[in-house]
This record gives sequence, structure tokens and C-alpha cells, in this order.
Amino acid sequence: MLASRRSAGKKLTFEDREYTVEELKPESFDGVDIALFSAGGSISKEMGPVAAEKGAIVVDNSSAFRMDPNVPLIIPEVNSAAMSHIKLKGRAGKGALIANPNCSTIICLMAATPLHRHAKYAFNLFSHNAPVLSNGYNEEEMKLVKETRKIWNDNDVKVTATCIRVPVMRAHAESVNLQFDKPLDEDTARRILKEAAGVVVIDDRASNLFPTPLEVSKKDDVAVGRIRQDLSQEGNHGLDIFVCGDQIRKGAALNAVQIAEKLL
Repeated sequence: MLASRRSAGKKLTFEDREYTVEELKPESFDGVDIALFSAGGSISKEMGPVAAEKGAIVVDNSSAFRMDPNVPLIIPEVNSAAMSHIKLKGRAGKGALIANPNCSTIICLMAATPLHRHAKYAFNLFSHNAPVLSNGYNEEEMKLVKETRKIWNDNDVKVTATCIRVPVMRAHAESVNLQFDKPLDEDTARRILKEAAGVVVIDDRASNLFPTPLEVSKKDDVAVGRIRQDLSQEGNHGLDIFVCGDQIRKGAALNAVQIAEKLL
């Protein structure tokens, strides 16, 4: 058990055996066959290659090497073949680095991969409270995008990230927050939406029935529900709604046809 200098000398018990924590140094890996790293990216970047150079197989739990093209990113049930070239040969063997994927990626792909293998099942990958990057995606979303492509060895797989991981075949779902100059209560909003062309309201609170991608798939109308006052806004100036629509119909082909019809 290896850690920083300040932790050296501490006692830890594992499987009824007491171990003394030692200070992490390059020579710590002399004679080590497998090294499990979970001390953060900076430590992994510094000491991981050192351990590998000394012959250890390093399994790293940080993000340090996940997107390195020369380091396998492994979920054993999914892509163990990607590490088939790495063999444990004892102290005289050549070391190597193996990256452990992000936790959300692992959980997602354990479920999604069997479906992906069977039918290339489409799915959305959703967000996390991580810093937003210049491209509009946050770090957690981009981990899912990049790591999925690497694990599946498919740079063309389309992954989008917003909030939670949900497999869907088609249709977009959007949570929309609206803020108005003039007050608008939810009952008035519901009436306006019911009268709007191309919109259907699905908003049954008692039965917990609201729009879903499955409900709107292969339908022309856009479904709206979860119509409620935004509690963060004073005086009925805010509304929250949930919108689902088939992106192939109204989101693309149908809308183009309707534009053409207006020209006739």
C-alpha cells in the first residue's frame, strides 16, 4: 500500500491482515507485477509510466490515460480483447498501462453494449455537474462521448449528452424554462397550447402522465407537458415545460413539406 509521505506509516487492515502504508517512490515498483492506481491524475501521470517501465502492469483509475491512443480503455465484459496483447509475465516481463473508464461510462455501456451489438441501438447520454467546455459540453458529457467511441472502437457512433442516460430509438425531449415580461399563469398557458396548431398537451398530474419520446415517435404533433410555474420566478413570470417531438417528422421532413405547402 503506497501513498504520499504524510500517510506513510499508517496501518490499514485488509482481509484480516494489517499493512503499513509506505511512501510512494519509483523504487516502490521493483518486483511488482500489478499496480492499481487511484490517487488522482497528476500522480498517475508522474508515477504510472515509472511503474510500467519497471515491469508492472498499471491499472489506472484516473482520467490521466483514458484518451491516450496507446493505452487500452477497458470494460472487461465489453472490450477485453483490446488488452489481449498485454500479458502478465512476472518480474522479467514488460510493463504496460491500462485505463479504467469513467464510472458513468462503465455503468452505461454495461447495459448499452449488448443492445449495441445486437442492433446498433441508439441512445442519449446525459449530463453531469462538471465544468462546461468551450464547445458547450461539460467535461462529464465529453468523457461519455470520447470514451464510448474508444471502448467500442467506433469513431462514428453518435452520442449526445444532456442530463441522464436513457436509450431511445427516435424523438427529441427538451426541458424548457421560459421567462416572460408579463405574467402568465399555468392554466392560461395550458389553454394556449391546447389551441396551438401542431401541438398536443399531455399533462395529467394525477396519473403522472406526461410526454415521452416513445409516445411521440412517428407522430406529427409535438407533445407538451409538465406545464408548471417556475418557483424561482416571482409573480407568474416563469414557466417550466417538457416538450417531446419526432425529429424525423416535425423536426425535419414534415416541416419541409409544410413550408412547401405554404408556397402553393
